[in-house]
Amino acid sequence: LVHVSEPDSGAPATPAPLHLYGYGSYGHSIEPAFSSRTLPLVDRGVVYAVAHVRGGSENGRWQWYEEGGKYLTKRNTFNDFVDVADALVRTGWTQPKCMSCEGRSAGGLLVGNVVNMAPHLFRAAIAGVPFVDLIVTMCDPSIPLTTGEWEEWGNPNEPKYYEYMLSYSPIDQVRAQAYPSILATGGLHDPRVAYWEPAKWVQHLRAKRTNAQEDPRKVLLKMDLSAGHFSASDRYKYLRELAFDYAWLLDELNLREVKVGATGKQVKGRKGDK
Repeated sequence: LVHVSEPDSGAPATPAPLHLYGYGSYGHSIEPAFSSRTLPLVDRGVVYAVAHVRGGSENGRWQWYEEGGKYLTKRNTFNDFVDVADALVRTGWTQPKCMSCEGRSAGGLLVGNVVNMAPHLFRAAIAGVPFVDLIVTMCDPSIPLTTGEWEEWGNPNEPKYYEYMLSYSPIDQVRAQAYPSILATGGLHDPRVAYWEPAKWVQHLRAKRTNAQEDPRKVLLKMDLSAGHFSASDRYKYLRELAFDYAWLLDELNLREVKVGATGKQVKGRKGDK
């Protein structure tokens, strides 16, 4: 299931830049709703899509979450997201060179797996406070919230869960291959996803990726030294952080020079404009 900015218009005449968002955990459903935060992308010609993957409850809590998207079926979440991305390419909505993806927290676990499984499908990925060091975190009951999280992922101290969880722990599945551009963010005071998770993940990616030295795709870490799990509580600081993410994303999608005029129409900016 995919929601786009203009759902009745069909695929564009030519493949367009596309940003694919996903979450897929805790039975959380992403309901169709208007969000002004997507407008800076949509106004610049980016299609904004939401993948309803298993792990949410969009198609029913039992079949989409309890039975098909947690514990020993959790990999369905990541397979579904890759299938959605592949379908968007096959049906002409976009191309891998102009498609990006995003997820936060448990959605960062999704992004971490997707870039391991299908890096060829994406030009860029944003992983906000990503839960990527699954095994280490879930094996340590002294970390706040760990034991409660066993209800979602399983307890890795039990062999049947350990092997399965290891198979989709993003930091443990980083492999020697070319990766898309990745922006990982974290908060020094995050009690849910500790700051060292994105930091360790970024180091693993940098050490193992096989991108050529001249490849413009980079792996970046942005650490907020005053924030927690839910980013800035100050509205204006939140907007500045969102602007940073979008500026990075538009640059990666080669849309740096696309501006929006007073009429809402796209106009080309001058080379070198910021």
